[in-house]
Amino acid sequence: MALPPLVHYATLNEYRLHYEQAYCRNAIHSFDGIRVHFSPDKFDHMFYESSARDGRKDVFSPVRAQRIDWIKATLEHPEAALFEGWDKVHRRYDATRRVAVVYEDFVVIVVMRLNEDGNLKANFVTCYQADNSIGKIRNAPTWSLEGCLRLLGGKP
Repeated sequence: MALPPLVHYATLNEYRLHYEQAYCRNAIHSFDGIRVHFSPDKFDHMFYESSARDGRKDVFSPVRAQRIDWIKATLEHPEAALFEGWDKVHRRYDATRRVAVVYEDFVVIVVMRLNEDGNLKANFVTCYQADNSIGKIRNAPTWSLEGCLRLLGGKP
């Protein structure tokens, strides 16, 4: 699958509208059939950066926003490399967090939950170009459906 083209808009509001229409108002499924839910409030977390490196995201990042279509393409890519995500609070890898990498060092992170039927669903967490952390991500444990379901108590 070819690298998706970058998206170029003149305004922040155009990127926000694209995100809401493409992700929040559509049913997005990962390559393995898991429904991924997106909320409008994730936009600022995804497409802003910290100007002072203090963790407070206060500056819109066109570089991040231009990769907006890479999110869906990464989730749908059948050959995505999948890793367990890092749980900062408990300081360990977490099989309910899935990190997908396909294009360059662009990562898409979702957290898995069970729906009412006991099947997996995912909530989008974030995405970014992992320039500084891609080595750690690629050395994380490989994500497995079985490990995730075991932690959540779901159906195999």
